[in-house]
Amino acid sequence: MSIKIEMLRCFRAVVDQGSLADAAAVLGRTPSAVSMMLKQFEDHIGAPLFETARKSRLTPLGQLIHNEARRELDHFDRTVSTIEGLSRAELGFVRLSVTPSLAQSVLPPILHRFLQDHPNVRIDMADMDSAAVHQDLQAERADIGLASIGALQGFDCRPLFSDRFGVICRRDHPLAKDWDQLTWSDLEGIDFIANGLCSQIRDEGFAPILDSARLMVRNTASLLGLVKAGVGITVLPRLVVLPEFTDLAFLPLANVRARREVWLITQPRQMLTPAARALVESIRLARITGVDH
Repeated sequence: MSIKIEMLRCFRAVVDQGSLADAAAVLGRTPSAVSMMLKQFEDHIGAPLFETARKSRLTPLGQLIHNEARRELDHFDRTVSTIEGLSRAELGFVRLSVTPSLAQSVLPPILHRFLQDHPNVRIDMADMDSAAVHQDLQAERADIGLASIGALQGFDCRPLFSDRFGVICRRDHPLAKDWDQLTWSDLEGIDFIANGLCSQIRDEGFAPILDSARLMVRNTASLLGLVKAGVGITVLPRLVVLPEFTDLAFLPLANVRARREVWLITQPRQMLTPAARALVESIRLARITGVDH
């Protein structure tokens, strides 16, 4: 007969409680059942664990075995607790790859709530352009991706929302004075800073504006810093301009329907941990203001 975890638990309870009756009460068993399991344990070891029948004093071997049993049971209980926590999404580690604009505008309230609801889940979020998000997903460096890359074969993909493009400039820029009728032709001759999202705009009138750009900047923070410094203007989705950016203006374009499509892309569901699946659900159900779902 092999040593079972129930034997160790029974032995420890008898030692901790000092009698068969008290140990039986703690374990929810009868004293005879506890006595029988303890005898099976001693028979397997081939030596007594207690000096007397009253179970009040351990033999030297019993003391050594008790130390090992206590250590093993503590480790076993921690392991069971961890496994159960992982299965209930109470524990875990989630890798998230997102574009910078989404990291600063969309995710903060979602992550704030999620981390409150799942205090023992850890999240590693990396912000990068959409192409890099795609690469992270392909290389399995990310569990979840948020980007403007459309559906990807082999992944679980769903459109999350879309938001319109507009001109981003300093609030004191001449364009900001009368922007309600702004069109692509109004941007001609103005220093334009290209960015990674410009490739999503298919309007014919935008092509010469993009071709004229002498500066390409892919990082959102750097791009907005250059716009604030008066280096030029750019075109970005509405959500990029946060309310605290009081020195910047978002100028919608007349008769322009170009929109950024944001996708929620994950590894196949069977590859996601419960914690990752819980975060996916939080993102999917979030109400993102100022966009079309």
